[in-house]
Amino acid sequence: MENTIRLIPFEIEEKLENVKEIPEGVRMVQAPEVWKEGIKGKDVVIAVIDTGCDRNHPDLKGRIMSGRNFTTDDNGDVDNYSDYNGHGTHVAGTIAAAENDQGVVGVAPEAKLLILKVLANDPNNPGSATGKYEWIINAINYAVDQKVDIISMSLGGPSDVPELHQAVKRAVENNILVVCAAGNEGDGNERTEELSYPAAYNEVISVGAVSLAGQISRFTNSNKEIDVVAPGEKILSTIPGGKFAVFSGTSMATPHVSGALALIKQLSEKEFGRKLTEPELYAQLIKRTISLGFSKALEGNGLVYLTAPNRLRKQDKKPQVSSM
Repeated sequence: MENTIRLIPFEIEEKLENVKEIPEGVRMVQAPEVWKEGIKGKDVVIAVIDTGCDRNHPDLKGRIMSGRNFTTDDNGDVDNYSDYNGHGTHVAGTIAAAENDQGVVGVAPEAKLLILKVLANDPNNPGSATGKYEWIINAINYAVDQKVDIISMSLGGPSDVPELHQAVKRAVENNILVVCAAGNEGDGNERTEELSYPAAYNEVISVGAVSLAGQISRFTNSNKEIDVVAPGEKILSTIPGGKFAVFSGTSMATPHVSGALALIKQLSEKEFGRKLTEPELYAQLIKRTISLGFSKALEGNGLVYLTAPNRLRKQDKKPQVSSM
């Protein structure tokens, strides 16, 4: 068993100083349509288990409730969850960047973020980040103890570690939705399986990537555990220093689903008038997907599309009722 788990590789397409827009990926999952109903993820807590986050980024101020460092960065200072990579800040922005006069907007702009840093700088490989399985397991258990609603993990490794699986199971048993990046080792062949853990565990929501044009990304893993796909190419979001960047990878698809689940949780619990269990919320997510016509090994249940139930209602004819 390898002792380390790695940041899922991602591509840096472009870095920007100033932007003002709703990113195309956020539009693609239909988040703005849900916002019109007053649903923006208010009070839903999402644990972002990643490289940390720039807590001072203008788009993330007010969204971060707290954080914790589980790595050896900054001499292991548990209160310093600074992001020296950019990945975690990018993920956080896609989930919950606030609505401002400038910058970007996340899928759930009123959700709260708990930043849990588990990936440290890799001195032997600049730009990458690694972490111990122990750090990730401890972070998951911490998130459970903090009673978060959703855990988002854009990381993975080749080893099926029983303790990691047990931590994931504990989270799900506590009605926490666990969302994981499927991985970027795909070869474009749906018949070959590429597995990354924890995404390959049945209990998690495994997320593959598609382009903004709705095509399966060349790099996305294919296997029998893929649940859904979301935009993962040329995704604009926040990076440290108050800046922005365009990244690609299943790491970028995952926060679209985490943010979408925050909206689904708020909307569904408003409709049902009670808290929903993890399986019930998963069912509500699957209700909000559309098939793109690819194999299940590539797209699972399809693209997350928050207004899918509305589309179906418009297509359905009014049922005929006969007298008896």
